[in-house]
Amino acid sequence: MSFPRYPEYKDSGVAWLGEVPSHWTICGTGHRLQSPPCYGVLVPDFDPDGVPMLKIMDLANGTPDRSALATISERLSDEFQRTIVRRGDVVLSVVGTIGTALVIPEALDGINLSRALARLLPNVDLLPQWLVWVFSSDNFTRFVDLVCVGSAQRVLNMDDLRSFRAPFPPIEEQTAIATFLDRETAKIDALVAEQEKLIALLQEKRQAVISHAVTKGLDPNVPMKDSGVEWLGEVPGHWEVCALRRVIAAIEQGWSPECYAREAEEQEWGVLKAGCLNGGNFRPSENKALPPELPPEEAYEVRVGDVLMSRASGSPELVGSTALVKATRERLMLSDKIFRLKLKEFVNAAFFVAALNSRPLRIQIENALSGGNGMANNLPQSSLLTFAMAVPPLAEQATITVFLEQETAKLDTLTAEARSAITLLQERRTALISAAVTGQIDVRGLAGSANAPDSVAASAYPASA
Repeated sequence: MSFPRYPEYKDSGVAWLGEVPSHWTICGTGHRLQSPPCYGVLVPDFDPDGVPMLKIMDLANGTPDRSALATISERLSDEFQRTIVRRGDVVLSVVGTIGTALVIPEALDGINLSRALARLLPNVDLLPQWLVWVFSSDNFTRFVDLVCVGSAQRVLNMDDLRSFRAPFPPIEEQTAIATFLDRETAKIDALVAEQEKLIALLQEKRQAVISHAVTKGLDPNVPMKDSGVEWLGEVPGHWEVCALRRVIAAIEQGWSPECYAREAEEQEWGVLKAGCLNGGNFRPSENKALPPELPPEEAYEVRVGDVLMSRASGSPELVGSTALVKATRERLMLSDKIFRLKLKEFVNAAFFVAALNSRPLRIQIENALSGGNGMANNLPQSSLLTFAMAVPPLAEQATITVFLEQETAKLDTLTAEARSAITLLQERRTALISAAVTGQIDVRGLAGSANAPDSVAASAYPASA
């Protein structure tokens, strides 16, 4: 769907903003606020019986639940009266991920803010929701990129926030545009949610296909037997059920020296991060450059055909992720958070990797991690070797591997298409917001129409709009 433009435009005086409707005002955001914006509480004094405090992570999924917020002491809340927000105030994230904004509803009236958030009090001629949409636009993103250069953690200074020059139409027009964006972005968000649900279903299907193939085989008529292992259940009668110590010939662990916080260049040595195995796929780009003054341990260099497993991670669900190295660049070493597993001759490496990423093996990994005694987020070799798996004859392993490659490739293609659709929808959402709040499109005639075309959400908004 195409949108009309305004009859007349003028130069905004802002390089990246360009022209805006001739009757709109361009000014610093601070001129449209009742008082200067301010940060929240610097060092929280938490008290379970105190005053609720909104943190930056609470904004991640929209309007948060008051009862789920952390609470600070009343003494500290009284000390920071200026950061207590009221209904209609605008809250903006100003540290790290900058630009997430929320209009405070009645349910959050009277709560405090953490240091990563700022409180803004709009004037009567500034619609709070308009400000939220402005902060969601490319115009604001470019401004933040300009003023927050050169720091490890980006922090938006309050003086910079006040000086941010934005377009402001009359209040009635702000209301019309905000109403339009509320409705149309909700449509896009619903389409994104559908794609995310599809991805979740595809991932469940993928896991089910793998788990069934490596525990039941491909012949539905084959005689079965009890494996003797609860999470394996019945397996084909001619398969052998054994501990991984019967399957793994050797386990090798790498080295984790102090590295640069960047990927190694082509001729540099790099040390793999545990995240190189997330999702059961090997990603050689997930590495850190080894400083030139440190001699590499060449025995730890990764080679095609290696079976690698993440033994430790900050996220428990990623511990045990296993991948077969099908291709890699030279001069990449194992870290001490990665196992290299040498398999015995009766085990197909691709079949073994599929089995290790199946649900029955994941259950055993999760049980080991929940065992305490320093094992949280860390999988010891001794535990790994006790895990049980079902091993078919070598020829059958190869047949199952070919089947899984074909079936998972189909599911992975569908997943990639869904992820691509989400990316396109998010780009269109951003383009629509930016075009509307900078006056590049005139949506006033659609604002009050409950029957606006559904194609608005799915149409291609020009990225330059």
